[in-house]
Amino acid sequence: MDFFEPRINADNAPFWEGCKAHELRFQRCKRCGKVRWPAAYLCPECLSEDTEWVTLPNRGTLYSYVVMQKPFHPSLAEKVPYVIAEVDLAEGVRITTNMFDCDVSALKCGGEVAIDFLDSETYSRPIAIWKGASE
Repeated sequence: MDFFEPRINADNAPFWEGCKAHELRFQRCKRCGKVRWPAAYLCPECLSEDTEWVTLPNRGTLYSYVVMQKPFHPSLAEKVPYVIAEVDLAEGVRITTNMFDCDVSALKCGGEVAIDFLDSETYSRPIAIWKGASE
């Protein structure tokens, strides 16, 4: 299931290249160590321009979600209902993604998700896979 293509630019290109390799890559400040998303020219913590890209584990915690019953755009009419999820990853990074093929009645904030990738001809995007509620 595909939605809209991302706007890839110089700041976020390494993230999308990582997605093609089925890796979650994020920018980290070399001065203070802050991992951030979205990528930016300056670190929001210390204003350093010195960055590197790091790979985070393909798992996280469901922070929040919404089940879209009405499409926010006419092109999505055939895709409802679908889930938009906020997922907390390692090192304090939170991403917005979709969840497919899940029982929405079982979703619980704080539960475990794995990150997989949905491949298209032009890019790959991360998607969350429900693994279950935390005990």
